Amino acid sequence: MSTLAEIEATAMTLTDQQRATLASHLLQSLPAVLHEEDDGLAEALRRDAELDADPSMGMTLQELKQSLGR
Repeated sequence: MSTLAEIEATAMTLTDQQRATLASHLLQSLPAVLHEEDDGLAEALRRDAELDADPSMGMTLQELKQSLGR
């Protein structure tokens, strides 16, 4: 059986679209941990408003990758 590291390495060779599809399928396979009436919309709107108010709170994709060590 493949190890998690081997599966991740293989997944990283997929196209962006293929990885997005795989991620979606994996997330949908997990049981719901929290349930919110609005499916998290209020939190997303709050974060969006925070970022609009102070764009310096955000980060670029490159900064995110660096923070993840990739």
